[in-house]
Amino acid sequence: MSTKMSTAERESFLADTHIGVLSVAGSGGRPPMAVPIWYGYEPGGELTFATSADSVKMALIREAGQIGFTVQQEAMPYKYVSIEGTVVGYEPTDADEYRRWSVRYLGPDAGERFFDSIGDYVRTMVTVRVRPERWRTYDFGREFSG
Repeated sequence: MSTKMSTAERESFLADTHIGVLSVAGSGGRPPMAVPIWYGYEPGGELTFATSADSVKMALIREAGQIGFTVQQEAMPYKYVSIEGTVVGYEPTDADEYRRWSVRYLGPDAGERFFDSIGDYVRTMVTVRVRPERWRTYDFGREFSG
């Protein structure tokens, strides 16, 4: 039995609420950077995440033009979806979208409080849009089904 997810399964899993791990190539002999991050994804669409416009992470993303991104389920049955993709755009972060992410990740009350505390900062951030091109998936639960 294959442990790979179908296209619908992998896209649904990526669209669920997980903390992603963004990976981007280092420059000048530096090792790759890997950092946890909130993100947005709709099946069939682009992956989006926001970061500081003047961060090392953003500089590496602009230089590399592509990223790796992984989300996982840490509880049994273990699962993960990993993508590699090309950066297809940058834009100022939409405050309403970031508010939705805050609520998605922290719940209604904590999400609103968190967003209210950083709302001005969010308006200085950049949203990165990535087109997923290569997918890797694993569903440990498939090892025992059938």
